[in-house]
Amino acid sequence: MPELSYAHLSTKIRRKAISQLVQMTPLIANKTLPLLIQPNIEGVNLVNWVANNLELIKDSLYKHGGILFRSFQIPDIGEFEKLIKTVSGELIEYRDRSSPRSAIQGKIYTSTDHPAEESIFLHSENSYTATYPLKIFFHCVTPALQGGETPIADTRKLYRKIPKEICDRFAQKQVMYVRNFGDGFGLPWQTVFQTNNRQEVETFCHHQGIEFEWRESNKLRTRQIRPAIAKHPHTSDVVWFNHAVFFHVSTLETGIRKALLAEFSEEDLPHNTYYGDGSPIEVDVLDKLRTIYQQETIVFPWQTGDILMLDNMLTAHGRKPFVGKRKVVVGMSEPFSG
Repeated sequence: MPELSYAHLSTKIRRKAISQLVQMTPLIANKTLPLLIQPNIEGVNLVNWVANNLELIKDSLYKHGGILFRSFQIPDIGEFEKLIKTVSGELIEYRDRSSPRSAIQGKIYTSTDHPAEESIFLHSENSYTATYPLKIFFHCVTPALQGGETPIADTRKLYRKIPKEICDRFAQKQVMYVRNFGDGFGLPWQTVFQTNNRQEVETFCHHQGIEFEWRESNKLRTRQIRPAIAKHPHTSDVVWFNHAVFFHVSTLETGIRKALLAEFSEEDLPHNTYYGDGSPIEVDVLDKLRTIYQQETIVFPWQTGDILMLDNMLTAHGRKPFVGKRKVVVGMSEPFSG
């Protein structure tokens, strides 16, 4: 009995200490995503607080899918990097890339170098690859004057909202990703695979289950078939986890899509998606999926110093167009092969 009393007292003291230092509330009323954590008093060191509350952070992330740390003092990129390491160990390199990014320091990158006027459709990072990060972190160094939000969506809710017949079709057929490199559109293969060596590219593709075909003028075409639906390794939640809509040519903004289709045949497009058997994904299915993404999208404005921590399997993310200077950096961790 004394042991139970001591445990109860210890938990009570711990909860009181947490409530004194920070407050934890939903950012948006009636929305579970994201959870907002803010300091109650000045001078709370985020890295130290997180280090002392790792179980709480882990459980909260699994429950909500994303945590927004706001109003903490983040003096530099090094502090952001330290937070990631504290939560989930060493950062991982951004490889088998789909978004243009610049390295800031170490394995911290710009969130994207896509032009400011373009939007980026929601996706889970590297869900088209055999190995992907379980966690992704965003840090707002400088918010845009207008726009530039990072919209997010709960992939558990996406899965539950998608009609069963569509889910069943994707579960059976999976998704085929076809990418072409070297035509002057999109990323060159040297950037995607972070090497100029063809042999290294081939070795990587063999290990990752990617079919490849070298073409004239040092061009490369790849195909990889991946699941569209996954089960989270820790929570066992079933999630909608793929780039089927993101990579499909019909999702591109009208001007870009028309320009690409005028320049390339379908098989030569920089990227496109099909069912795993190579058959086309129906237009009405893609339209339905885009509508569901839109219905589940959550948008909030960035504030200077914000850190958004996402479970990459439980939460998809994107980017809104913006005006003015914007600096949002990103780091990824916990590589996992599903």
